Amino acid sequence: MTFVEKLQALRQLMAAQKVDAYMITSADPHISEYLPAHYKAIPFACGFTGSAGTVVITQDFAGLWTDSRYFTQAETQLNNTGYELVKLKVPHTPEYIDWLLEVLPKGAKIGFNHQLITVALALEMQSSLTQREIEIIDVDFISTIWLDRVGLPQANAFLIDEEAAGFAISAKIKQVRAALKISGADYHLISSLDDIAWLFNLRGKDVDYNPVTLSFALIAPAEVKLFINKQKLTQIDIETLNNQGVILFPYQDVAQTLKDLPQGAQIFIDPKRTCFGLYQCLPSSSKIISGINPSTHLKSLNNNTEINHIRKAMLNDGIALTRFFKWMEDHLGKEKITEWSAAEKLEAFRVEQTSFVGLSFNTIAGYNANGALPHYSVTAESNQEILGDGLFLVDSGGQYLYGTTDITRVIPIGNCSSTQADDYTLVLKGLIEGSKLIFPEGTKGYQIDSICRKPLWEHAINFGHGTGHGIGFFLNVHEGPQNISPANVDVAFKPGMVTSIEPGIYRPGKHGVRLENLVLCIPQSNSEFGNFLTFETLTLCFIDTPIINKTLLAPDQIEWLNQYNQMVFEKLQPLLSDEEAEWLKVKCQPI
Repeated sequence: MTFVEKLQALRQLMAAQKVDAYMITSADPHISEYLPAHYKAIPFACGFTGSAGTVVITQDFAGLWTDSRYFTQAETQLNNTGYELVKLKVPHTPEYIDWLLEVLPKGAKIGFNHQLITVALALEMQSSLTQREIEIIDVDFISTIWLDRVGLPQANAFLIDEEAAGFAISAKIKQVRAALKISGADYHLISSLDDIAWLFNLRGKDVDYNPVTLSFALIAPAEVKLFINKQKLTQIDIETLNNQGVILFPYQDVAQTLKDLPQGAQIFIDPKRTCFGLYQCLPSSSKIISGINPSTHLKSLNNNTEINHIRKAMLNDGIALTRFFKWMEDHLGKEKITEWSAAEKLEAFRVEQTSFVGLSFNTIAGYNANGALPHYSVTAESNQEILGDGLFLVDSGGQYLYGTTDITRVIPIGNCSSTQADDYTLVLKGLIEGSKLIFPEGTKGYQIDSICRKPLWEHAINFGHGTGHGIGFFLNVHEGPQNISPANVDVAFKPGMVTSIEPGIYRPGKHGVRLENLVLCIPQSNSEFGNFLTFETLTLCFIDTPIINKTLLAPDQIEWLNQYNQMVFEKLQPLLSDEEAEWLKVKCQPI
């Protein structure tokens, strides 16, 4: 079926069941960012492959709501599909609710799969739409027309040992129980795969790039239940879980277990990371306690064991990146190098590292205009040869035993314009200002965000994505609860948090610049004014300097840059060949 034919089929099903609007979300029952193939309903319906978007269909309109990261991509992918791009004014907001209120008549019906929407969004829709007596119903039209849909992933899962994780499973459960006691909850439903992975020292291969496995967990007063396909685990791992107080149940049993909870149960859920379908299974007399999952807070505070593993992963990644950029310089102009082949070569260098498990996300390798797309994904049609003059942006990362990396660098190719040099330098200033920041305990991400953007704002420049995101320990490349963005996220930075700093400048049709390092929040000092924190840069890859417009950098920024590149050289040099070390030494020369 073509996308147009699929749209027609959906509208026929809507008409037959008297559904006035049908909504397709980018989600699974665990509210994951990266989805198993089984749940990639939006790509199936309309061809859009971005990680954020919502489709809304009526009988006379079909639209995809997404944010500025994906405007260009969506316009291309939606061409001749019957769908139109609707540009979100504010990222991550359900602006389609207001649109539905405008176009739907009183008493209309809106249908969507309740397993694929958050509790928070569903309740917001109910609250907003009841003013027009608009009814929300649970329907899944996608499954009816998706005849060749793949099944749920069944990849093997495994436990990481206590020596790698730093804490036993039972100790982590004890930490979560302590947080539940403070909240007044008796029960705690966990749906988010990264939280479950952390809590049970559990890893898997069910989702591309994220080492997680499909599962749910329920912490009850006297027991802990893990809902998972037992066939994924070895008998030794099952026995380990049992010995740590964890009882295994079939994956599909979670809904009935929730229905069977005692009347008046006080249950803690994260409304942004729990699906509405499971929420509806809870007894009507339940008292719902809402908040961020306790495990989300706990896993963001990496312990010393995890931090030491992360440092080793950074060394491995640094070796691979050094070899890649040296290869680029040695072979550019001597053989054909494209965005695609460069991304494959970088992955090959990572694969050489014995602890490498896989990529942490699909590599973004964009030359010139393609680099101006923040979430660019190279295709056979878009693949550009890296030739002539311009900027080559590479945003990539790896999963290692044990650690997750995420780094962006921009490499000048040939002769670069003064605008490109200025953009590169301003983005570098933003990275430096965030990296060397000293801030009081209690500082939130939105405060740090403005400091990183200030060098760009002074030139009337801005960018449409957040400045930084949390990153997991051999887990998801995007994690919370902390971030660095304009959004008023009420989470303070604390020692142990690993976060990216990645400002950017994007000139559509011309070039993009983004520089990204991962930083660890650490104590800095204390005084009569309180405790102060700062960041330690973990990423180990040189920052290219020939393109820099030195007149835009302050002396302290130059000092930071020179010290960073020197640190990169000193840490990687013993692990490189003599030839590689000499090449890196030149790249790390002070300016």
